[in-house]
Amino acid sequence: MNAPDRFELFILGPDEKKCAETADTRTPNSSVFTFKKEDHTLGNMVRAALLKDQHVTFAGYKDFELRIQTDGKVTPKEALVNACKSLVSDLETLSREFTKEYELRKIVGDATADQ
Repeated sequence: MNAPDRFELFILGPDEKKCAETADTRTPNSSVFTFKKEDHTLGNMVRAALLKDQHVTFAGYKDFELRIQTDGKVTPKEALVNACKSLVSDLETLSREFTKEYELRKIVGDATADQ
């Protein structure tokens, strides 16, 4: 009864930003990105995509503060943008292949039901 509405868990308020970058002064070529109203699902996917980048020397997150360190050839922000673009591409492929497989199974199921 006193619990917040479920949409408040993922809808940003009027003055909230989804992501903010803070330079990490303790290590070179590092930034900390703070994501609002996201969870481990996105955190783990982004971290994994970042670790595929040859210029990323470290990527890790905790409570969805994502720390990225690069070799200096790209900025942490550029590495994050590239990882997100890669993830979107992978998810588009997954969606396309899943839909294709679903439609094929539906056709096969319809054909066997007619027999």
